[in-house]
Amino acid sequence: MRKIAFKTIMIPAAFSGLLAGVLLTLLQHIQVVPLILEAEVYEHAAEAAHPAPSAEHEHGAWQPEDGWQRNVFTTAANIVVALGYALLLGAALTLRDTALTWRSGLLWGLAGYVVFFVAPSLGLPPEVPGAQAAELGQRQLWWIATVGCTAAGLALMVFSARRTAKLLGVVLLIAPHFIGAPQPEVPGGVAPAELAQAFIVAAFIANAVFWLALGGLFGFFHRRWAE
Repeated sequence: MRKIAFKTIMIPAAFSGLLAGVLLTLLQHIQVVPLILEAEVYEHAAEAAHPAPSAEHEHGAWQPEDGWQRNVFTTAANIVVALGYALLLGAALTLRDTALTWRSGLLWGLAGYVVFFVAPSLGLPPEVPGAQAAELGQRQLWWIATVGCTAAGLALMVFSARRTAKLLGVVLLIAPHFIGAPQPEVPGGVAPAELAQAFIVAAFIANAVFWLALGGLFGFFHRRWAE
């Protein structure tokens, strides 16, 4: 049984995570990275005009340089994240005792997109460099709560036959947004609003393609190794 679990979860997760992570990197390089680089120009200009008191301490921290270093680290990070999400998908399938094809995998990928990106982004949209933001710990706590509520809410609405459970699912979907995400005291940022909006749209598109690809690929490899 453990051999079967490894064969039908770990191997599909490895292949789908690798391919989906590389695909996400390509999409980011085409759509997202140019907007980030443009926003960084505004951020650096603002820092030069109004240097922070601790700025001299931050220069000592290492970070990958633009070019191949940044591309390599971005690709590696995307693959690791994609692998983690693929393993979560495999765990969900194990709990549901569900067989998967590439078509049904697309639906699971769509669910992952809603849970891990769309729902949190409704309160905390993707931010370009230089954007004002609330305290990191508060944002992380709200993000985790939103992901948990959205996942549980969708599961109750889709898999439960009881009306009370479906109603509870709706409540869980709405609750984080009714409470509201933590917001900065002063909204906005140094980049133009049009650039920030374009970044949000690009991030939504890139992540939609990524999640659909991850789900479809996982379903394809899952079916192949389950035979």
